[in-house]
Amino acid sequence: MLPQTSLQLREYEMALAHTPVLLDELIELLRPRRGDVAVDCTFGGGGHAEAVAALLGAKGRLIAVDRDPSVDEYFRDVARAAPCACELYHGNFAAVLAELDDVSVDVVYMDLGVSSMQLDRRERGFSYAYDAPLDMRMDPGLEVSAADLVNTLPEQELADIFRRYGEERYAKSIARGIAITRKKAPFATTCELVEVIKRNIPTPARFGAGNPARRVFQALRIVVNDELQSLAMGLEEAYRVLRPGGRLAAMSFHSLEDRMVKEFFRGHAAGCICPPGLPQCVCGHEPTLRVLTRRPVTPQAREIDLNPRSKSAKLRVALKL
Repeated sequence: MLPQTSLQLREYEMALAHTPVLLDELIELLRPRRGDVAVDCTFGGGGHAEAVAALLGAKGRLIAVDRDPSVDEYFRDVARAAPCACELYHGNFAAVLAELDDVSVDVVYMDLGVSSMQLDRRERGFSYAYDAPLDMRMDPGLEVSAADLVNTLPEQELADIFRRYGEERYAKSIARGIAITRKKAPFATTCELVEVIKRNIPTPARFGAGNPARRVFQALRIVVNDELQSLAMGLEEAYRVLRPGGRLAAMSFHSLEDRMVKEFFRGHAAGCICPPGLPQCVCGHEPTLRVLTRRPVTPQAREIDLNPRSKSAKLRVALKL
């Protein structure tokens, strides 16, 4: 039953926010121990952080990072119950990690993409499931919203964004529909955009798997929050602060993120990178990571039944040598 009152809605949001995806699998692969220093790059509702912090003991340390200032209340709950020291930093996790010059870290993990907390707060404008302001900023202090992009970018640039970041098959026709519609009035809400998307794709595509707006919303969200650049920089900085023997985990929810994580791990796990045909190795390249997940770990059927949003999750973990 859907929540009816504001109190029920708040309880519903809290329940979803504390439903961490692939929690058991993450803990098993990361193996956080007493006295470790752990970095949660995407704190969100604190579900993963709560479980990790419980294993760090009194001498451990949890460094939590999130761009969204509304996570403060969740962090207070986690810090209150945790046996270890807990710190919260607001900002892009790549930038925060870059400032950790004097910290040697045992565990780093990233739960990428938008959080349930953000999806379920209508005023944030992340979801195509209900009408809300067309926003999508993880950090409300960012200057550019999704509405700004939709209302100001040239038609061809919008098409390129939908194709590149949403892998949207009908990017060109959707962008054309947006350009025509905004001449009458600027876009202000999510439902206005959803209706234009539906009108500018073939009829069969409107009734396919999932909401027909999901790829466009994903693309806009990625650009508004510069997510892929943040991930690229964040992986490098996480690798830098990780001590030998430490573990790095990344959980992605779409192919663009997963591909970046996979290629990053593969690059650091490679041995000789000399061109084929040389009689002996001259590059001297040595692997610096060992990938612990030959294939990405995905949720079991039971978890998907309990939390449908976990369906597309892919977890990859590597050990620093």
